[in-house]
Amino acid sequence: MQTLFVDFDGTICHDRFWRSLSQAAYANVQEILFNQNNEMVADWMRGKYTSEQINQFVAIETGIEYSQLWEIFQHDCVTMRVDEKIFEALAQLRKNYHLVLITGNMDSFDRFTVPALKLNSYFDVIVNSYTEGQLKTDNGGESFLKYLKGSILDAILIEDSEKSCEVFTQLGGTALQVTSENTSIYYLQNLIDKIQ
Repeated sequence: MQTLFVDFDGTICHDRFWRSLSQAAYANVQEILFNQNNEMVADWMRGKYTSEQINQFVAIETGIEYSQLWEIFQHDCVTMRVDEKIFEALAQLRKNYHLVLITGNMDSFDRFTVPALKLNSYFDVIVNSYTEGQLKTDNGGESFLKYLKGSILDAILIEDSEKSCEVFTQLGGTALQVTSENTSIYYLQNLIDKIQ
């Protein structure tokens, strides 16, 4: 059976942490965390920090009260949205593919987002970098090979990150890079058309 790897953030979901903050506060958090401390974010994604520790850091840096920040963070994790058309397409493809959700993500993904969105009911396996202790591009894309069924030559990745697509292509797989023109639903529908 062919393996279809699907990324989460920027591919099938475009919602952000702390998006319920005011615009100015949200921009400040983005700047502090994702621009000034992006190594910390990468370490968070590799399982070296918990969401509580990150929210405590952000609270100190921004002056926003931790309890408020934490409440917003949890709320925004459980209300992330995936288009129903994507779920419908995945359900169709699951008959023909071994479906793997592979994401560079945080502990919050397994704790809050996966159960809230019932992602386990759409994918055969969920691979989170936090749990793996490495990003999908680390060690030459080791995580892809670990969860592969069948040949890498038959495997497909739907992903927005250019780096992840490059690593997957170097392994011998086919990477379909998601852009504003070529969306995840566009690629999923193409795959459905090929099996019909």
